[in-house]
Amino acid sequence: MIGMVAPGCVRRRMLVRSQPAGATVYVDDQEIGMTPVSVEFTYYGTRKIQLIRDGYETLTVKQAFSPPWYQFPVMEFISETLSPWEHRDEHVLDFQMEPQQILPADRLLERAQELRTNASYGFSPALPQATMQPSPTAVPGSIDPGSYPTPPAVLPLPATP
Repeated sequence: MIGMVAPGCVRRRMLVRSQPAGATVYVDDQEIGMTPVSVEFTYYGTRKIQLIRDGYETLTVKQAFSPPWYQFPVMEFISETLSPWEHRDEHVLDFQMEPQQILPADRLLERAQELRTNASYGFSPALPQATMQPSPTAVPGSIDPGSYPTPPAVLPLPATP
């Protein structure tokens, strides 16, 4: 009976902003929109937030959302069912995106020459670990990185006649 008289509730919302604006935002591998974007959430805890924008480094953050005092046991029941007021729990997340690093042509040529010189002496460096960047149409996390074979650690040298 009291629940019908007291329309209390809790509204949980997060606002994600980025500098520059216009980054695609994924929360727990689900696209929610482009910054600035606001979305409601139900549960507290740690969320994976990922921002992707052309020309900028992909930004992935594990963001913890802690409940306010009125969301702890017993108080939660009162604030969600018996309180006559609406409680708002709003989280504003601001992110600064870094421009994508483009290797200068002279440094790229220098590195290529190093690799050629080392290969002529029989030394081949280990391959770097590949980092998978999602395409604009793919949802991050939809491809299991463990499903691909790992590359060899050292490239074989070509046979000389």
